[in-house]
Amino acid sequence: MVASYGHVRDLPSKDGSVRPDQDFAMEWEIGDRSAKPLDAIAKALKGADHVILATDPDREGEAISWHVLELLNERKLIGSRDVSRVTFNEITKNAIQEAFSHPRAINQELVEAYLARRALDYLVGFTLSPVLWRKLPGSRSAGRVQSVALRLICEREDEIEIFKPEEYWTVAALMATADGQTFPARLHALDGKTLGKFALPNESAASAAVARIEAGAFSVASVERRQVRRNPAPPFITSTLQQEASRKLGFSATKTMRTAQQLYEGVDIGGETVGLITYMRTDGIQLGQEATQQTRALISSGYGDKYMPATPRIYKSTAKNAQEAHEAIRPTDLFRRPDELGRHLDRDQQRLYELIWKRTVASQMESAVFDQVTVDMASQDRGVTLRATGQIQIFDGFLKVYQEDRDDTPGDEESETRRLPPLAERDALERRSVKPDQHFTQPPPRYTEASLVKKLEELGIGRPSTYASIMQVLQDRDYVKLEQRRFVPEDRGRLVTAFLTNFFRRYVEYNFTADLEQKLDLVSDGKLDWKVLLRDFWSPFVETVDETKNLKFSEVISALDQDLSPHLFPQEGDGHDPRACPACSNGRLSLKLGKFGAFVGCSNYPACQYTRPLVVANGDQAKQDGEAIGPQLLGVDPETGLPITLRRGPYGTYLQLGPAVTAAPESEAEPEAPKGKGKAKAKPVKEKPKRVSLPKGMQPADVDLTTALRLLSLPRDIGVHPDKGEMITAGIGRFGPYLKLGPRYKNLGQEEDVLTIGLNRAVDLLADDGGAAGGARGLLRTMGEHPADKKPVTLNKGRFGPYVRHGSVMASLSKKQSPDDLTLEQAIELLTAKAAAGPAKGSKFGKAKPAAKPAKAKAAPKRKSATA
Repeated sequence: MVASYGHVRDLPSKDGSVRPDQDFAMEWEIGDRSAKPLDAIAKALKGADHVILATDPDREGEAISWHVLELLNERKLIGSRDVSRVTFNEITKNAIQEAFSHPRAINQELVEAYLARRALDYLVGFTLSPVLWRKLPGSRSAGRVQSVALRLICEREDEIEIFKPEEYWTVAALMATADGQTFPARLHALDGKTLGKFALPNESAASAAVARIEAGAFSVASVERRQVRRNPAPPFITSTLQQEASRKLGFSATKTMRTAQQLYEGVDIGGETVGLITYMRTDGIQLGQEATQQTRALISSGYGDKYMPATPRIYKSTAKNAQEAHEAIRPTDLFRRPDELGRHLDRDQQRLYELIWKRTVASQMESAVFDQVTVDMASQDRGVTLRATGQIQIFDGFLKVYQEDRDDTPGDEESETRRLPPLAERDALERRSVKPDQHFTQPPPRYTEASLVKKLEELGIGRPSTYASIMQVLQDRDYVKLEQRRFVPEDRGRLVTAFLTNFFRRYVEYNFTADLEQKLDLVSDGKLDWKVLLRDFWSPFVETVDETKNLKFSEVISALDQDLSPHLFPQEGDGHDPRACPACSNGRLSLKLGKFGAFVGCSNYPACQYTRPLVVANGDQAKQDGEAIGPQLLGVDPETGLPITLRRGPYGTYLQLGPAVTAAPESEAEPEAPKGKGKAKAKPVKEKPKRVSLPKGMQPADVDLTTALRLLSLPRDIGVHPDKGEMITAGIGRFGPYLKLGPRYKNLGQEEDVLTIGLNRAVDLLADDGGAAGGARGLLRTMGEHPADKKPVTLNKGRFGPYVRHGSVMASLSKKQSPDDLTLEQAIELLTAKAAAGPAKGSKFGKAKPAAKPAKAKAAPKRKSATA
């Protein structure tokens, strides 16, 4: 058995690697690290009668086998030898023996689909990118799928920027039964008309509704009961694994696939290397018969027959372009429970394996069952209707094992149970309190890695196996950045998207890209010739490229200036012209293109040399330039009636509840609170007003009244720690957002949201607190044995940061080295260099014993960061 490396060959990064004028002839080159393994394969052929190609069971795997065979044929090494192809979905003894009993030839249709995909990606990238370089200085590259994903992110940002919040009100009431049991209700209808979201558009309408409720006597008008069943989610495919690992574990798509690859390739269990999961690049959600039977046996023995449906659950794919050649991602043996494998896996591997195991088991379990109750309460004149809803879980079913998370929700800790007291028609009710609540509509959320993967999958764009690399390329090109685990487009990315949508719109259309994917699937099914596909694409594409060669800079600038105007020159609603030059009296600001990229400049250049970068935050010019700003009124606290203001101080932007203690200078004059807002009249404040800093990464322009109220309400209780029994709280302190458990504090990174972080994530972060991210000093982990003396090499945390130790030799890590990613080999290199340098000046310990020369070591499994 001999391994190849990587994709073996690829198209060289130069013009002419794909030649459309020669019927799309393709020139290949062997990868730098692929040559040696190929030589080993050639050497192993001597004396062999058979060649069996056993690469991955997908389109790329088929292509690797084809590349290897082509190269062996070019060297005339195959001759009369028998060549066959085998595929297996899991690296286990039974699966491999079964695969070898059913050899086949290389699937030429799959190879041709691969060739078409590589040719398309090359032709788009190497044709569009030079156009970008010439017409849009500072841009990096364009890609067939990459550019479409970038457009999704940019268009979502456009929606956010032009979003206008709309006010609406709701009215809640606290009702009580005759025996004093209370329950919440909400205003549902007035005068027989069900209230829509915006039926109460302002405080006046809400107050009128409150008055009508307070004037009425209520009784139960109707009670509706029904039973609801909730079914489990299907087993994982590549995209859903990436989504759930992002939501539940905080993994990036790249980290998810890297960890899944390790589980697929196998770990040492009792002296035998065993693959723990099936192949992780799949679009099929079905389970094989053997896996289904094993899962049902585990459910019956581990949870009882009531948790096992009478018949197995059968799943069929509904996603576009689904390739169902092999099973969903599942454990190779369901009876290898996650807790039993803990000592064989590192933390990331164990958490991902547990996620896959639970999802697989849950997918074959019985449905969860809920009793739902809807109670309508009417006033005596039937003019006002209140409604209360309750839900009781009567059977947990699959929820005993697993619950799927959703995007853009605080988490999965929300209670499944909401009980109502016993109620019957015509029961008289007491009204205890009535409260109006003000709300504002929220802009659509920015994409997370999980929601972007989901959107790409819904549109049928790209392949699940490529999503991780697409998102990484967008970040590497500085087209987007991740803030609080959400994608924010950089101005460079917005310029590229604006250019492509103006001059190459057809090729960044979602339907066009998805249709290409469908045609590639037709090629893999043998229903479409791959060169016909390429010819149909290339002819109109090259014509569009030729048309742009005569584009003038002025035409490009004019189109981009108009397209990006809402972003570059947002209207403030104060009558001020956002394009007016602040440096001269009559100049107009517009987009300019220079040698090093785009910027905003004045039309009176060179007489006026005012310029500014493209980076703009919604707000006035003072905000953009980072100058101090006066208090900006966001609204009124409904509890106290005090004004809530956004302010900038010497240490950054912060929120304040109430006026300042002392009189402010004229430039900091307090804005007046609107009359009639809030329940209570504001009282003079003698003590220091409450303040809270904005978390790092949160832009002042993104802070509205709702967000401000949530920040000012911090610290908040997240939930009780399942092991410690103590409450975990989240807040913002002197050094930024934090978690608190008893006397312990844990700083939150910029990728975490202090307002929405849930209990599961908080527990995970606190569990990692003994690592490099923070926590007490001391031993972090044992990395492995030193090859010289078999003594342990340890990673520790000291007063001045992380360091490695072997005996008496200690070496600090550089700022660029992550303790979570450090390998044993790297640690030994640090120790060797430290020992060679001798003791530090003034050391009282004398010369340390030299660390042994690096050698191949039996390393502990490489640890990765627990957060993405």
